[in-house]
Amino acid sequence: MFMFTGPLLFILTVAFMEGFAYVMHRWVMHGFGWFLHESHHRPRTGRFELNDLYAVIFAVPSITLIYGGAQSDWGAWAVWVGAGVAAYGAIYFGFHDVIVHKRMDTGYVPRSAYMKRIVQAHRLHHIVETRDDNVSFGFIYAPKPEVLKAELAAKGYAGVRAPVGRGL
Repeated sequence: MFMFTGPLLFILTVAFMEGFAYVMHRWVMHGFGWFLHESHHRPRTGRFELNDLYAVIFAVPSITLIYGGAQSDWGAWAVWVGAGVAAYGAIYFGFHDVIVHKRMDTGYVPRSAYMKRIVQAHRLHHIVETRDDNVSFGFIYAPKPEVLKAELAAKGYAGVRAPVGRGL
């Protein structure tokens, strides 16, 4: 494999995963998969929530690709793509579970405009506690908060704020 092909596949896979995650979040998790994802839009009562099963579900293709590429002669491309999927999962976990929802206390406070935008976009997503009328389904990319607030206002959620103390 050409020396730049593997890293390029890795980077392209991470970028592709943001689009894939958007589609899955918007039309699966807020669609027929709501029965698992709903727990994420409610106050957590323990260390885990039913929504955490999505991490297991989304890890299967990554593990399969890495294994197939390393052990079953699928080719190095499969390892690079599987690693890209795993990297997106790690980025998602760090941003979403650690920084936004503070499931692990690190003391990190978002200071950059980019990080503040991602956190605010996800908090605006959680203003709506049902599967319908939500905004901002991606995670590495988030629309400007003003755009999301206008979209929420158009859906009748003007002035609605997430309750204090929910760890959002």
